[in-house]
Amino acid sequence: MRMQPRQELLDIWRAVVKTSWRPDEERWEWGGLYAANSIGDAEQLLCLLMPASQVDVFGLDQPDRTGEEMLVALESMGGATEVPRRLIQVLIDYYERYTDADSGTPVFAGGSYFGGATEADEPSDVQRALDIVDSFAMAVTLSLATIGFLRVFRNTTRRVDVQKQIERLEEMASTRLSAAMVGLLRSFSVNVFDTNSLFGRNILRMVNQNGAPTRQIVAQLQTELRQTAASFREVLIGSGQVSDLDSPDRLFECGWSWGIVKDAPLIETDEKIGEQRDGVAEQAPYLYFTVIAMDAIEDLFSERTRVLGLLNEEQQRLSRALQLRSDLTRSYWASVATFGSGAQWPIEDIPWRTTDGEESEYFTLQVTSLAVKGLTQKRGADAELVRIGTVLYELANRGRITRRPTLNDPALTLHEPGVRLSLNGSEDAGGTKMTWLVKEYGPLLLQRLVGIAGLLSDAKQRGNLLELADRVWDHLVERRHRHGAATALWDQAVGAFPELDSRRQEQPSWYYTERVVQALVVAANVIDRPPLRSDRMTAIAQELLSEAEHLFDRELMRGSAAGGPVLEETVRQIRATLRRTREVLPDRPGTAAVLASDVLRRLDELSAGRQNAIEVG
Repeated sequence: MRMQPRQELLDIWRAVVKTSWRPDEERWEWGGLYAANSIGDAEQLLCLLMPASQVDVFGLDQPDRTGEEMLVALESMGGATEVPRRLIQVLIDYYERYTDADSGTPVFAGGSYFGGATEADEPSDVQRALDIVDSFAMAVTLSLATIGFLRVFRNTTRRVDVQKQIERLEEMASTRLSAAMVGLLRSFSVNVFDTNSLFGRNILRMVNQNGAPTRQIVAQLQTELRQTAASFREVLIGSGQVSDLDSPDRLFECGWSWGIVKDAPLIETDEKIGEQRDGVAEQAPYLYFTVIAMDAIEDLFSERTRVLGLLNEEQQRLSRALQLRSDLTRSYWASVATFGSGAQWPIEDIPWRTTDGEESEYFTLQVTSLAVKGLTQKRGADAELVRIGTVLYELANRGRITRRPTLNDPALTLHEPGVRLSLNGSEDAGGTKMTWLVKEYGPLLLQRLVGIAGLLSDAKQRGNLLELADRVWDHLVERRHRHGAATALWDQAVGAFPELDSRRQEQPSWYYTERVVQALVVAANVIDRPPLRSDRMTAIAQELLSEAEHLFDRELMRGSAAGGPVLEETVRQIRATLRRTREVLPDRPGTAAVLASDVLRRLDELSAGRQNAIEVG
């Protein structure tokens, strides 16, 4: 791919520190396009900590192994030993800011990210203080990154004051992690509805791609989802109502609502997480919050989390409950998105229509994420993933990323101002119904493209998706700030769409920048994996190696190894190259083929030289 994740992440680090760190005062400047809140501030920190915790070369927890380029990017925060210490101070500031001073309860309020249906509809202070799934999810990712960073860094310092800070910060991060996990459990939703209700008609319209009778589709869909529905009987903690799932005229959907659902039961836990607040959120899942919750839950089961032992016993119990919900949700959406045996899947019928009747290409993009998560567990063959990739091609066109927008093109609203989600139930907290603005279309598309490319075993199809990913990256580069305090950060949509000049921004959007960082981290990890193995290339490499070894043995039989110092050195080099060829053949057959070809060339030179000597003699 043309985009270079390493360099781009370094540039982002440099820009984040320049924007956020005040070296003269040794403090962190919170906030950006939106006033500081629990989510935006976490996103700001994750722009540094996500690469540091998920990409090996960006690690900051072992000062003697920190790369020189990383230190140059962060130089205003100090050297290899000062950067981790100052990060600890910044993180302590964050966790103190979002912990209630009186009760010790972690705060997960949406704050300034909450909006109204119109600019005149300002949410009340009580509404802005409501917990939201986005904050729970960010807390999981940030807290795991923090605890992992501390577990490694504590072994590199003996300073008593730093050790005390580490102990205090780890305790706060662990408490916030536990509280966030409980919040995610209480935000999970199973929405059961009649087949002839609005929700029922909308889901049946999406899955019925062949025009079959409704009764037949209902029966087939219930059969497809039977195992998932039965498994919900085992969901005991904060699951919501799952009654009537066996009724022949009932369907359901599952996932995460926008916040703690109304009447969600309390979660019994030994963790000291403070008060479990009452919820007001509708008992119905949202695609956006479902995807962001499942991404966070995956972090709970990452290799780093397991190896470093980041979860205590009670957190492991909570994580298993979350994993059960995540597995069921993944299975459900993979079944719905790819339902039927016809020529077209529901997910290929763009745009996706939600059960409440809303339609958007953005919803299709979210469903692709859920479908891929399910396909990699159930089937995951290249054929299915390529079909999802084809959907992403169409979404890039419809989002005017790879196609020129028309005059007053409504597709531009996907990027600015974004898709506005109604937070049903928020009006019960006093005030107008709140909304949540999502405008991550470009970064999310890039992340999905690179993620699917990393799963494909077909080199050509993989290359096609990465080529499209480069075009999406070109679009994102155009949206970078080029002037002012936010230079090299996001989001300036007018850079890609001059039609949006009236909506020019001056401050960085940590929401958008963090999504770009997340996509770059995925790309970096895809690049870091071993290259694809081609059976055809492996067979060719094996044939070349077999011929090279045979000819080499023949040269040895003819006494080439005893032909003087020059020939002895040539034979030694050939033997070393053959050994290296055998080592790399299983994982890198292309490299093995080149090495074997080089040996054959050298052996041919030996043979030709001997033949010339015979002719001259």
